[in-house]
Amino acid sequence: MRNPEELEEELANYKKREKELKSRIEELTDFLENATIALHWVDSEGIIIWANQDELDFLGYTKEEYIGFPVKKFHADQETINDILTRLAKGEIIRNYPARLLCKDGSVKQVLINSNVFRKDGKFIHTRCFTRDVTEVLKEQEDKEVLLTELKESEARLRMAVVSTKLGTWDYNPQSGKLNWSEVCKNIYGLPADAEVDFGVFAEHIHPDDREYVQQAIKRSIDPAGDGSYDITYRILRFDDQGVRWIRAQGEVYLNADKQADRFIGTVIDITESKLAIERINKSEKLFRSIAMNIPNSLIIVIDTQQRFILVEGDIMEKFGYDRNNYEGKHPSDVLPPGRYENSKTLFERVLAGEKFSEERKAASGEDFIVHMIPLKDENDEVYAGLIISMDITDFKKAEAGAARMAAIVHSSDDAIISKTTEGIITSWNEAAERMFGYRDSEIIGKSVLTLIPPDRSEEEPLILARLRKGERVEHFETKRVTKDNKILDISLTISPIRDSRNNIIGFSKIARDITSKKLEERRKNDFIAMVSHELKTPLTSVKSYIQVLLAKARKEEKNFDINALTRAEIQTNKMTSMINDFLSLARLEEGKIHLHKVNFELQPVFEDMVHEARFLASGHTVKLQDCERIMIHADKDKIVQVLINLLSNAIKYSHKGSSVTMGCTRKDGKVRIYVRDEGIGISHTDQNRLFERFYRVENDKLKNVSGFGIGLYLCSEILRYHGSKIKVDSKEDEGSTFYFEMDEVSGKKQS
Repeated sequence: MRNPEELEEELANYKKREKELKSRIEELTDFLENATIALHWVDSEGIIIWANQDELDFLGYTKEEYIGFPVKKFHADQETINDILTRLAKGEIIRNYPARLLCKDGSVKQVLINSNVFRKDGKFIHTRCFTRDVTEVLKEQEDKEVLLTELKESEARLRMAVVSTKLGTWDYNPQSGKLNWSEVCKNIYGLPADAEVDFGVFAEHIHPDDREYVQQAIKRSIDPAGDGSYDITYRILRFDDQGVRWIRAQGEVYLNADKQADRFIGTVIDITESKLAIERINKSEKLFRSIAMNIPNSLIIVIDTQQRFILVEGDIMEKFGYDRNNYEGKHPSDVLPPGRYENSKTLFERVLAGEKFSEERKAASGEDFIVHMIPLKDENDEVYAGLIISMDITDFKKAEAGAARMAAIVHSSDDAIISKTTEGIITSWNEAAERMFGYRDSEIIGKSVLTLIPPDRSEEEPLILARLRKGERVEHFETKRVTKDNKILDISLTISPIRDSRNNIIGFSKIARDITSKKLEERRKNDFIAMVSHELKTPLTSVKSYIQVLLAKARKEEKNFDINALTRAEIQTNKMTSMINDFLSLARLEEGKIHLHKVNFELQPVFEDMVHEARFLASGHTVKLQDCERIMIHADKDKIVQVLINLLSNAIKYSHKGSSVTMGCTRKDGKVRIYVRDEGIGISHTDQNRLFERFYRVENDKLKNVSGFGIGLYLCSEILRYHGSKIKVDSKEDEGSTFYFEMDEVSGKKQS
């Protein structure tokens, strides 16, 4: 142990060194007060109106890049320049105001600003600003202050070491071989308080595997070219039980005038528990790294009991500003940005105190993430490290918010929204479904959707499920369903597959809309139309017969005027008959009374008859027939003829006189495309989307003299739907339209 005189001598040396450093700092401060290099003027609006060449060279700008611009543009700290301008506006004189200026090359200059206001007749003209470059001086000053701080800290450590109850202190004189240990130091090495030992005996208790390492460290510390300090970690064999302990030794080596080691002074601390904790962590390192690399959007950090980073891994490591190579083995205060460690310090302390917890946080960039803090404990239930798992949950939070919005929509919807498994088992049921069908969710969830299907429609569900399992969507499917009290409802269904993240179909979502009232209204309207049509058909047949009799008589008597008038009357009665037949077909269609009588028949004779009649009735148009020979289809002949008559009459009706109308067929992949093409007024894209709706009429000034109720194309669409086909249209306004549909071509004999 050193005596008080030696300690006092060392303290005196520290004070002498401190005085020398303070003197040097005063010299540097005097230099700062007298250094001036540049000058510029700023007007009352804060615009630079003049600068000397020293100013421009100092910051690296040309006159064009500097003069005429706001002075704020060249200041790194806006609060600083705002304060300076405010003071100058008040008439204050600025002396040695510290600021930071932005150079053209992106660097920052530390300066002192001296400025006052030049006035003329009491009016603000401009400021005169002198800038002093003190960048290097301040850096040197900071270096000296750091050195002085380190000196004071070293002195404080030495004072604390003398009385410390945690650190073992010792000193050694190589010339005398005298080794002085504090009581704490002896306790670390397993020696009684009154024991004495020389350096040779101590060296024998260094672990055999670490002796060469310690010798090399001592050689480096006594090298005159070095700084004379040492900081080494090694193992020792205790004097009492030969137990292995890890030691960290720090201190200074003092050399004499001959550059020989004159004295070793230092401290030792037992770090065995910390080393064992690191070994435990290292054993788990591969596991933790593997976990981190296999958890998407995660960051895993392990810290030791001193809060040092032991492991940093994960695919969002860089996103949150962590660098494995620069962080592992270092304390957060040394590597984290200023202020960030203070925000995390409490969390580190809590987990190392044994608390397990989780917190949600929001990154500065806006992402949401959750942090799990898990203490790692040894077999004695003591914490040896902290495990921190951070996971980016931004997408999850967005999905959660979206799910909440969707749940609100489902909850408040007037339509029944139901989900079911791929086997047709109901899994969800909203309030509208309860109102519509009468079942509470507790009564229906878990049951088959067949509970809602009338017995006579039980074959629908397997067909619907088959389509859905293929990934198809069922839209606006009109059917009937049964309520809890056995009431039959008319329902419109839209059903979509539900897919998981791997695009596998895991269920189906169904939206059911009650259209009972709508259907009832349609049935009333259809009944009325059917009744009126039937009532009109009988007198119209009589009128048509009278016209035919009179027309025959007029032709016999060669009365040209009567022939012309009666021919026109016959055409109009035919149109009226066609309209009435359309209304009757519509009524039968809506009531589900339409039946197909399918036969095999050739298209060519049908087309020839239609073209021949069209040429007779529409002499103002050229009606053509193209390539339908030896083509046979299997369909209801009368209803297909009804479709073709409607398409052909529309083509003539909506085409200019003198234009051509073409009927034809094409073959492809076993199918026949049947089409009617005109050179008429065409149809807009907007109208094409609704063209086949019932009672839809195109609003167009060109059609104001064209009669019709918007039934024909709807009937065509429905007849073809019954045949498993679909009518389509290609059209451009003022160029014409092509209506077409496809049927399967068949081979064989005609059927009557």
